[in-house]
Amino acid sequence: MKAWSPFIVLTVLISDWGLKSVKAVLDKVSIKIVFGGLDQAIIAGDKPLSVVYNFNWLSAGGTAILIAAIISAIILRVSAGQFMEVFAKTLKDLRFALLTIAAVLGFAYVANWSGMTPTLGKAFTVTGAFFPFVAPILGWLGVFVTGSDTSSNALFCKMQQVTAEQIGVNPVLTVAANSSGGVAAKMISPQSIAVGAASTGLVGREGELFRFTVGHSIFFTLIICVITLLQAYVFEWMIPAMVRAAEAAASTSVTSSGGVTILLLTALFILVLGLITSRQKGNLSFNDRRSA
Repeated sequence: MKAWSPFIVLTVLISDWGLKSVKAVLDKVSIKIVFGGLDQAIIAGDKPLSVVYNFNWLSAGGTAILIAAIISAIILRVSAGQFMEVFAKTLKDLRFALLTIAAVLGFAYVANWSGMTPTLGKAFTVTGAFFPFVAPILGWLGVFVTGSDTSSNALFCKMQQVTAEQIGVNPVLTVAANSSGGVAAKMISPQSIAVGAASTGLVGREGELFRFTVGHSIFFTLIICVITLLQAYVFEWMIPAMVRAAEAAASTSVTSSGGVTILLLTALFILVLGLITSRQKGNLSFNDRRSA
């Protein structure tokens, strides 16, 4: 049970953070930053664009993971010094990946709010009815360059939406195709190959890994392209209706009382889990596990 406790805590917290009632509670401490020179100054379609940065530091999924790590360290009786040592090493190992993701997401915001993304989206309408076949390739290229499906979606999803609306295709399909195509590029992304090689003792064989996976990646991408094209014009019934986030939020009333109850029950569950694991004997200490 003690060995499984970190995974149990992580699963419970991630599940809680995905509930709307819990998010309503956590979002109460979010910080919203209005960009005065840009807010309501850009016209998107027939209405001004709201340029507000929502710093949802507590309701973000990463916060749930960080809290789970801290709770797991307490359950496993990892000292503060050991925890900070591991935390610092992790930051050091991921420093370039973090900088890359931050830069890509920052550029995505600039591109969306400056009008570059909608302009590119309209330019891609020259592909006409063939665009659904191209949509997964854009996501594939995005992940190959950035190494992250999230970054690829931030860069290209708005463009995918604009292009689809211009050619009369359901934008849900092209946005989903961007993410699906990106998944096929994960196996050939230089960042992913570097991480995989480092974690499996294959450092120096990155080129060999790339040559082995590139054919599979292209094959899967082409399959996704064909499926997307068929869903655009033949199997349209498979595509769900698009519901914008703002409309969904307006139509759904979420009370924070349920979220508070869920968080209290979660805290009680974790407390009981900690008490149960603390009574278990015969477990290796943190230092013993490291030396082993």
